[in-house]
Amino acid sequence: MGLLLLFGVLGGAVALLTAVLLRRGRSGTETVEGLLIEREARRQAAVDRVSYHSFAVHNAPPTQTDSYRPHH
Repeated sequence: MGLLLLFGVLGGAVALLTAVLLRRGRSGTETVEGLLIEREARRQAAVDRVSYHSFAVHNAPPTQTDSYRPHH
């Protein structure tokens, strides 16, 4: 009985999340300004993904712009 209740709750949560995501997907930007803002946001997100990637942040050698001081 408890297992059926668990699966029922999980199924309801999946159905609710599916409905929310499908409703969200239909809301697109229709104005030129909105499209330009979205394009710029996507471009900036791509730049940020490269700039703040784990390898770039943790394994890159220090540069002149870093406040790098060797630890003695």
